[in-house]
Amino acid sequence: MPNRDTVLREPPLSGIKVLDMTRIMAGPWCTQNLADLGADVYKIERPGSGDDTRGWGPPNLMDARGERTQESAYYLAANRNKKSVALDIATPQGAQALRDLALHCDVFVENFKVGGLARYGLDYATLKEINPRLIYCSITGFGQDGPYAGKPGYDFVIQAMGGLMSITGERDDLPGGGPQKAGNAASDLMAGMYATTAILAALHERARSGQGQHIDISMLDCQVAALGVQNFNYFLSGEVPRREGNAHVNLAPYQVFAVADGFIVLGVGNDSQYRKFCHAAGRPDLAEDPRYRTNTSRVIHKPTLIPELERLFLTRDRDTWLRLLDEAGVPVGMINDVAQVHADPQVIARGLKFSLPHPIAGSVPQVRNPMRLSGSPVTYRNAAPLLGADTQDILGRLPGYDSARIAALMASAEARQDRGAAPSPPSTPDESGRT
Repeated sequence: MPNRDTVLREPPLSGIKVLDMTRIMAGPWCTQNLADLGADVYKIERPGSGDDTRGWGPPNLMDARGERTQESAYYLAANRNKKSVALDIATPQGAQALRDLALHCDVFVENFKVGGLARYGLDYATLKEINPRLIYCSITGFGQDGPYAGKPGYDFVIQAMGGLMSITGERDDLPGGGPQKAGNAASDLMAGMYATTAILAALHERARSGQGQHIDISMLDCQVAALGVQNFNYFLSGEVPRREGNAHVNLAPYQVFAVADGFIVLGVGNDSQYRKFCHAAGRPDLAEDPRYRTNTSRVIHKPTLIPELERLFLTRDRDTWLRLLDEAGVPVGMINDVAQVHADPQVIARGLKFSLPHPIAGSVPQVRNPMRLSGSPVTYRNAAPLLGADTQDILGRLPGYDSARIAALMASAEARQDRGAAPSPPSTPDESGRT
């Protein structure tokens, strides 16, 4: 946190304007990061329905009277600090309004099927002609080329195809073994983070060249890259990594252990920590055993070491183990559920949970962005916006968009809805984040 004497500067992305043509999770997670860093993010939504996740409840936000609102937890989690503009791009007027907005923006983020925006004149090639400085980021399931480019991408499917489910879950030879997805939308979130990084890099490069560019973010690419060391375990050994449950393939002991009254996680990362563990646990002999002196030998001899430790851990309760190993400087932790996470004294001390005002509910809880900058910190301006709440304000800033023109634009969208016209944007995004 900045000290009292720090003179805070403007947020890092202050003055940057972002058109957000994304929905569900990967794209909105990216644009929420940009908004938290100070960018003005205009979330373009379908009139009448908006981002698909507005309807992905319960749970939903409750209003001041305790009644359920249309604001779902899923939507609220990824759309903070944005402005909502309701535009029907299937109408010529709506598409033109978006092009007019793009002329005055720095970044355009979309997650349509490959080529899906070209028929509206909202593809990169078209927008580049009117704004050469525009950074245009496309987030799709499989990227802009290759045999799968036209396929829709879902977080669950990407976790499977990208290898994550092959290394997640209990070993196949144990009860409960088999493919297992991560407990959250891991592929969506990783794609959103890579997209954020790429956009920041493109903004930095534009400061040198003066030119925008097209960013191609594939969820599958991101998931394969995020396999990290498992890629190299395979490259160097030729052996396909398998599910190891809660154990680590390259370290030992590094896993969950049952104790007398529950479970703990032990994370021994080097030989010094292993020796400290053995002495704290009252088993110095395990530190001197030549089979276990180095991490390499411990990994090789896990079939004898781990059963020995499993018996040892059952001799004491959780709090005793946590105290002993904390005092010895050995990485250890209890396994918190989400309620316990937000009751943890470290989480409370860091202020991770806070609230922002909300026009219907009064306030809505938030989780603080983990990017902490001392001189130009993240800012929190508003909770996820109501559908179309900022349409008049944002469009009214454009040259030639007086109140009459904006009213006509909105009336045209409403007329299409009344006629039961196909929704716009198309309802077949490349990523859906459904988990």
